[in-house]
Amino acid sequence: MHIAIIGAAGMIGRKLAERLVADGRLGHQEITQFSLLDVIQAQAPAGFKGPVDSRAADLSDPAASAALIDARPDVIFHLAAIVSGEAEADFDKGYRVNLDGTRYLFDAIRLASTDGYKPRVVFTSSIATFGAPLPDRIPDDFHTTPLTSYGTQKAICELLLSDYSRRGFFEGLAIRLPTVCIRPGKPNLAASGFFSSIVREPLIGQDAVLPVTDGVRHWHVSPRSAVGFLIHGATIDLAQVGPRRALSMPGVSVTVGEQIEALRRVAGDKAVALIKRVPNEDIQRMVNNWAPGFNAERATALGFTAEQTFDEIIRVHIEDELGGSLPVAS
Repeated sequence: MHIAIIGAAGMIGRKLAERLVADGRLGHQEITQFSLLDVIQAQAPAGFKGPVDSRAADLSDPAASAALIDARPDVIFHLAAIVSGEAEADFDKGYRVNLDGTRYLFDAIRLASTDGYKPRVVFTSSIATFGAPLPDRIPDDFHTTPLTSYGTQKAICELLLSDYSRRGFFEGLAIRLPTVCIRPGKPNLAASGFFSSIVREPLIGQDAVLPVTDGVRHWHVSPRSAVGFLIHGATIDLAQVGPRRALSMPGVSVTVGEQIEALRRVAGDKAVALIKRVPNEDIQRMVNNWAPGFNAERATALGFTAEQTFDEIIRVHIEDELGGSLPVAS
């Protein structure tokens, strides 16, 4: 099986490739080849013995998608996007990458479908497709009302994916990821970055800035579970999904204050003391419109699983990124 990962140099892309190599197969099929695409060249996954074509290319260039599809990958994970804060700050770039780039990819597949080519496409959408006013638990049939450019771009791509799938050009599934927390590494330009930093930095003895109030409630999942969603989405029987090809994933609904108390339980008062409150009205205004939680009944019934508590999410981060132990004394 030939696997393509678009956005392969990003955190989720790297973890997805590592997991696929560790498993050695996707579903019942052995993985024999990788195609990796990102704006910077992704490293070949360690331990993989088959061919790896890793290219630095911009998805908003139609030639990038055409070259990728020429190799006829069987499964395409489309993870690439300009993140929320950057898409809001740079209107043109957000639409060029998030919408136009996705449309170029879908059209490249459509043009190749004339010879019977029909890959599985797993697209990472976002809970940003929903905007206030929202219930505490958003049902699966709730309407998409994005209030950011990023959320609008993702919602449009969901519609395109469903229509191209309906027309038989590919087998598409859109995975609406919760905010992935705790993200390893350095902060990115996502407006949601503080959800990770207020835990990640204190766990290694560094200060973190909290720009919003403790009462902000949001929907979270670990990177480990996010990768699990993608793999399950690539192997699931789409006949069970039906024509509504966008699924809201399970996760953990907590307030910022509850995140902090989970950090206290896991790492102690010294870690919590490293969180510095620096209010930011722009970020506060943005997150006030974000989804607080989901029922995710469709995804759960289809076998998608996630953590049950934020304490679990912290412990996953410690296991996966800190070698299983804390450098900060509680």
